[in-house]
Amino acid sequence: MSTLDPKRTVEELKELRALTSDPNTGGAMRVAWTDTWLKARAWLREKTQGLPLEIHNDEAGNTWYTLPGKSKKALLIGGHMDSVPNGGWLDGCLNVLAGLEVLRRICDQYQGQPPVTIRLVDWADEEGARFGRSLLGSSACAGTFDPDADRNRTDKDGIRLEDALQRCGVDIDHMGKSRKELKHAAAYLELHIEQGPVLESMKLPLGAVIGTFGVERHMIKFVGQAAHSGSTPMDKRRDALAPAAKLALEIRDIAEKHGGVCTVGSCVTKPGIPTAVVGECTITLDQRNLKAGALKRMYNDAVKASKRFAKEEKCEVEWSRIWNIEPILFHKDLIKLCYEACVEVAGKAHKLPSGPLHDAAEMARAGVPTVMMFVQSLRGISHNPIEDTKVEHIEMSVRALDRLADKAIAWILKES
Repeated sequence: MSTLDPKRTVEELKELRALTSDPNTGGAMRVAWTDTWLKARAWLREKTQGLPLEIHNDEAGNTWYTLPGKSKKALLIGGHMDSVPNGGWLDGCLNVLAGLEVLRRICDQYQGQPPVTIRLVDWADEEGARFGRSLLGSSACAGTFDPDADRNRTDKDGIRLEDALQRCGVDIDHMGKSRKELKHAAAYLELHIEQGPVLESMKLPLGAVIGTFGVERHMIKFVGQAAHSGSTPMDKRRDALAPAAKLALEIRDIAEKHGGVCTVGSCVTKPGIPTAVVGECTITLDQRNLKAGALKRMYNDAVKASKRFAKEEKCEVEWSRIWNIEPILFHKDLIKLCYEACVEVAGKAHKLPSGPLHDAAEMARAGVPTVMMFVQSLRGISHNPIEDTKVEHIEMSVRALDRLADKAIAWILKES
């Protein structure tokens, strides 16, 4: 008899929210490499007491909960406990706590020795909220992380990434050693809230994810001339904000033209005072597309537009890449199994891509057969305290993930 208890997952999610949320806004505050994040991870370890698990942190700071099986071939179920500042109560942690519930059920059903090894992983710093480097722990495990490219990143307080990691027991130069964790990985599953409006608009609770968008993320600096706002005529100005503003509007057409999405997420001006024309303006541009060729064309169009606008406003422009990842398509067999699991639980389901980044993309890049499952997000909103999913849908997602795990175990044994 199954011991799966989706209601327990909901209660644990609520408990975690009470433990790690801002008391004023209710937003999650589990930013990676902070004390609140470490508290959340300690709480998670406590939830696994009584299970016959081997638990350890790897060199990249990822936490692995391993239930050894008759075969060393491993089914991985992953998620992340970190959040953005003032984020939602489900993003990331639903993956982990639903995975924990599935792990409990498998352990009970097989008296602690399933046919394949089951591993729950809590990835370190999926969000990249503090230092701007998303998928940090999973990319190290996948072998795509370059310490020298990221060690000197700083947060808003000037703290270096390398130093923040060291405080939490992680040596940035040894993070790549975590690749050994994937030696026996046979499949990777990840459940996540959709963070978008598609499933809700279709009145469907669950969906199978076919892949993740590729991302180009850049910093663009426009340089003009700071001048007095009262004494400088409009036709004599070299206002660095002007080409940045033009580009921020132009990217809408670029996104629509190529079937992707573009976002200017931050804008910093200098001197940054009311009485001075802007002499320097730095913006960030995030571009995403499921097709590699289209993503490249989006980037090229944005570069051309920035140069045109800079020339019009008598400014200069410089581009620097923050980070990028190519589009990822998940494993066709596992997509099929995921879709079946969703239909069995919800009656109907949908196949859709993921615009947001997820650790699953790094697992797929590493060659591990991978799939994701989405559960509906109310209003399509995430990274916000009002992020929410109906309780009955959360419970359905736990049951669907559990079914997918059984299907994946059978698939692994068949492929062996």
